[in-house]
Amino acid sequence: MNHLVSSIIRAVAVATSLALFALSSAQAEDSKLQAPKGTPILVIEGKISVTNGNGVASFDRDMLEALGVTSIETTTPWFTGVVKFEGVPLQKIMELVGADGKEAVAVALNDYKTTIPTDDFALHNVLLALKRDGQYMEVSDKGPLFIVYPYDSKPELQSQKFYSRSVWQLARLIIR
Repeated sequence: MNHLVSSIIRAVAVATSLALFALSSAQAEDSKLQAPKGTPILVIEGKISVTNGNGVASFDRDMLEALGVTSIETTTPWFTGVVKFEGVPLQKIMELVGADGKEAVAVALNDYKTTIPTDDFALHNVLLALKRDGQYMEVSDKGPLFIVYPYDSKPELQSQKFYSRSVWQLARLIIR
């Protein structure tokens, strides 16, 4: 009888070990993004848990659009009249990469930098815009990525504080 009990205990232990290994392997797979197939236009680094190479999360345009595109219409100090921006909510991107920081340093192609509280992304529905009025934004016209607040939604967003957080030609986000 003791031999039978010890065989069952060993079998349960082996099965449990295999199940835990499979679970940890699945979690490791979940913590990775696919690599970009096209030219990366955004790199996120710092306090993130989901990456696709060397501790960073790189995205091409197709990867960003696959996250789900939304739009906002708002006036800005940079364009005349109401402008329609289309892109991905920054909160959705932060959740995808497992961002765990209180601020994001946004770095533009020309090395302009500003610090944005990560709470802004959900609180104000901040958009990482890829298109303006239906057209992809070129580098020469504030693209390929532009951090846009819905400025007309709250009076406080129509201020230098939030305009300075609206980085165009965005290249990197450093989460800290």
